[in-house]
Amino acid sequence: MKRFATVALTALAPISWGSTYAVATELLPPDRPLFTGVMRALPAGLLLTALARTLPKGEWWWKSAVLGILNIGAFFPLLFLSAYRLPGGVAAVLGAAGPLFVVGLAALALGERASLRTVLAAVVGAFGVSMVVLTAEAGLDAVGVIAGVISSASMGAGTVMTKRWGRPEGVGPLAMTGWQLTAGGLFIIPVAALVEGAPPALDGQAFLGYGYMMLINTGIAYWLWFRGIGQLTATSVTLLGPLSPLTAAVIGWAALGQALSPVQLAGMAIAFGATIAGQQAAARTPRPFSSTEQSDQNISMDLTDERVRR
Repeated sequence: MKRFATVALTALAPISWGSTYAVATELLPPDRPLFTGVMRALPAGLLLTALARTLPKGEWWWKSAVLGILNIGAFFPLLFLSAYRLPGGVAAVLGAAGPLFVVGLAALALGERASLRTVLAAVVGAFGVSMVVLTAEAGLDAVGVIAGVISSASMGAGTVMTKRWGRPEGVGPLAMTGWQLTAGGLFIIPVAALVEGAPPALDGQAFLGYGYMMLINTGIAYWLWFRGIGQLTATSVTLLGPLSPLTAAVIGWAALGQALSPVQLAGMAIAFGATIAGQQAAARTPRPFSSTEQSDQNISMDLTDERVRR
């Protein structure tokens, strides 16, 4: 029951990320993806770090920077580049292939041996997503494809290394999330300034959109994501990824008036079924780490300043 609750809470992260497209297109300034990346990551990172009242020490300065670049700083720009160079469906499928990177990297770095059922769940999940988002007109662009693949690999490596390095003694996921978001946001700033120039003028809708992206879509979502990595296997967490494009499709239908064909509905059922099957397979996979490292969490632990011992 405890594992189910952890999986359900972690799943809220990719579900929240599925709202990114709708919020960006309806509320945010157009053609400013890197500025949006900064506004998502940096304010949220500073806020969470202030709430945690903990700064990195020693080697955790560079470790936090590396994790922040992998999970945020490199991932966001590459993801946006892929989205701009490719039809949205192709970019989404490349993102849905992320669990396959994690399966391989987790086996090498963490000793997480993925079962055949887990690998099949990852493949079938990506196939289901492709049914939802791909169209007959979808084309390929070499730069976009490379950016999409590298962005998935970057997030996959970040997930695995977050699991491998864990957290410093006495530091909870709130602080770790804040450190990574801050490092990632700072990394994007010079790229955004070079590519996009000065920040755009913002109206009330933009402030509302960025507020949602900062607090819900990034701050809380990444906190839940990294918290989940601390309690579940890296493979189990990443198999929740297809929930993001599925949520985007549902929001597009419910809020933006986009139609869903029978093929898309079938793809959604397949991808969702693969996600459930993947969690069941991951739950049966022996863990390479002892259970004592997972004794750390309830949702209020960081906010009440309870300390976690690894």
